[in-house]
Amino acid sequence: MTDAKLPFNIVFVLFDQVTQLDFTGPAQFLCRMPGAKVHVAAATLDPVMTDVGFGIMPTVTFADCPQADLLCVPGGLGVAPALSDARLIDFVGQQASGAQWVTSVCTGAFILGRAGLLQGRRATTHWGYTGQLPMVGAEHEEARTVFDGSVVTAGGVTSGIDFALAIIAHLHGEDVARSIQLSLEYDPAPPFAGGTPSTSPEPIVKLMRSRFYDARSAEMAAALDATD
Repeated sequence: MTDAKLPFNIVFVLFDQVTQLDFTGPAQFLCRMPGAKVHVAAATLDPVMTDVGFGIMPTVTFADCPQADLLCVPGGLGVAPALSDARLIDFVGQQASGAQWVTSVCTGAFILGRAGLLQGRRATTHWGYTGQLPMVGAEHEEARTVFDGSVVTAGGVTSGIDFALAIIAHLHGEDVARSIQLSLEYDPAPPFAGGTPSTSPEPIVKLMRSRFYDARSAEMAAALDATD
C-alpha cells in the first residue's frame, strides 16, 4: 500500500468507437478511491461515439488535460484506426512520461504499445488479439490483470473492473478495495460457464473467431504494420 497525493488524477483517453465498458467499468470503481479525480480526455470536447452508438462527453481536451497520476487507455473497435492518430499517440506518450501508473483495458494495450510503452514488458489484452502483442514488443501473459512495474494491462472489457480493484488495493489496501466492491455489489455470477476460450465450448470459440475475431485481429495487425 502506498500513500497517494491528493487529488489523485485519473485520466481516461477516449477516441471514436471506444468500447464504453472498457472505460466506464474501471471509472465507476476508481472514482470511489480516496482522493480520486477522474478526467475524461479527448481531442476536442465534442461527444465521442462509442461502439454501441451513443456518445460520451469528454471533460478535458488533450491540450488542457492535467498530468495524470494514473493514465488509462480503453479499447474498442476504434483502436485500429486510432493507431495512426499522431495527436492521440503523442498525448498518451507525454502523459505516460509523468504518470505513476500507465494502464490499459482490452485492446487499449495496442495504443500503449504504439506509444512505445510495452517494449520488453509482460502484458495482456482481449483474448482475440493476444497474438498481436509481440508486434508492440510485449510478451503475452495469460491473466485478467498483468502488473509489470508501473504498467498494468487488463484483458477484455469486464477485466477492467478487476484491474481497478487491484489498483485500489495496491494504493489503499485490501479493505478499501473490498469496501468499494461491496458498495457496487460486484459479485459476478454469470448465467453460463465461459467467458474465456478455455472455459467456453470449442464450437462457440471457433464460431466467434470465424465471425469476428479472425478478421479483427488481422485488421489490428495491418494497422500495427502500417504505423511501424
